[in-house]
Amino acid sequence: MPLPWRICYNKKSKTKNGKAEMDNVADTSEKMQMKKEITLLNGVSLIVGNMIGSGIFVSPRGVLMYSASYGLSLVIWALGGMFSLFGALCYAELGTSIVKSGASYAYILEAFGAFVAFIRLWSSLLIIEPTTQAVIAITFANYIVQPIFPHCEPPYDAVRLIAAACVCSLTFINCVNVKWGTRVQDVFTYAKVMALILVISVGLYKIGKGETEHLRSPFEGSATNPGMIALALYSALFSYSGWDTLNYVTEEMQNPERNLPLSIAISMPIVTIIYLLTNIAYYVVLDMSALLTSDAVAVTFGSETLSYAKWIIPIAVAMSCYSGLNSSIIAASRLFYVGAREGHLPDSLSLIHAKRFTPVPALLFNGLMTLLYLLVEDVFLLINYYCFNYWLFVGLSIAGLIYLRYTQPHRSRPIKLNLFFPIVYCLCSLFLVIVPLYSDTINSLIGIGIALSGIPAYYLGVYLPAEKRPKCLQWLSVTTTKYIQMLFYCALSDLDIDMEPTAAKSK
Repeated sequence: MPLPWRICYNKKSKTKNGKAEMDNVADTSEKMQMKKEITLLNGVSLIVGNMIGSGIFVSPRGVLMYSASYGLSLVIWALGGMFSLFGALCYAELGTSIVKSGASYAYILEAFGAFVAFIRLWSSLLIIEPTTQAVIAITFANYIVQPIFPHCEPPYDAVRLIAAACVCSLTFINCVNVKWGTRVQDVFTYAKVMALILVISVGLYKIGKGETEHLRSPFEGSATNPGMIALALYSALFSYSGWDTLNYVTEEMQNPERNLPLSIAISMPIVTIIYLLTNIAYYVVLDMSALLTSDAVAVTFGSETLSYAKWIIPIAVAMSCYSGLNSSIIAASRLFYVGAREGHLPDSLSLIHAKRFTPVPALLFNGLMTLLYLLVEDVFLLINYYCFNYWLFVGLSIAGLIYLRYTQPHRSRPIKLNLFFPIVYCLCSLFLVIVPLYSDTINSLIGIGIALSGIPAYYLGVYLPAEKRPKCLQWLSVTTTKYIQMLFYCALSDLDIDMEPTAAKSK
């Protein structure tokens, strides 16, 4: 059976002169692959924009609730930043030695083979990516309509429709041009950082005036129970998640060997310092009861300090959500694109637009999955199902770094860390896997069940030789790919031809 993309793009047509020529894009001299358009500045914006989500504005109370004092909570925020820096440095080594998009999926595939990588991809497809994006979009919509409904709950349908419009607009922007997506990311990241600088400035002004009564005994009442401190650290580390965003788009970076580690080295201190100073500003202005009971800490902070300018905070939260959603869409679409290229998802998701060089099918698939999850009324509860899976696969990818050091000692590594860093982070990841199993056992087990539901899909779609797979699935894949190519003007990227899929090698 001919490969599906050859059906459309290997047809020849006769010109008036009787000469044969390739239809559509086959006669172009330009390489058919996604362009390297992500600069160092874009990389910093992607990481900072994804790490600083709505959480620091809305509910940074998890750490404070479990640590029970301002002083200990700040220590835990600093420790969370340090541990996250260890993980980001490990990803810098992985990203420069395995120069593939897809982040942990690509690294697990290289280290542990097709099956474990497929389960990681399946978890992202079914729960991690669409749930995260749906929740961010709903949070964005809630803060957009908040000024219209200041004293009551906004209409459910209005919030969901605005959330859907947000997802569709960002999907469209990223389909049209990679540069459009990175410009949106840059602008909205700058805007939310400026809003946080405003919050920090108010806090520092209060400290300068001597209004520090809340900080006079910062460690008084600190939690001493190891379990409570562990939960506080877990909350902090979850707030720092997103530092792997740039590793999803490694192939589109300019000079990734230099810009990937440099982006990480710039972004991590920025985020850690912003988190620490923002929390100090909150602690100076609000007492502990206000912090722990507020549904939106930054809004409460604005009401207390900004007077007529308090409207800035809800707008800043909305911009933060828009930026976070954009970076998540960019990362998830590349994950699905790379998964399809390796033979783990339908071939149609591995195609790119013939002129714009964007992964249009993967972007549309990601957008459709998110829209479907917006139809789930209790979508926020789905977040509880994937904490275990998320940290398990991050830990596995960094364990893969250690494994590859011994199995492939001669692999080119532009950056080579001391093994102290990956070992410490693997231990940290083990802790992050155990905590949800201990504190939220039922939801963690549901998340494990969702991941393992990918085993039948792996057996039918990847493990079985092509001639033994169900004929209906083969027909559906070929037909879908053919019409997606014609409808969206897509073609196979040159990288797919030049590189033999790792999945095939693993067999």
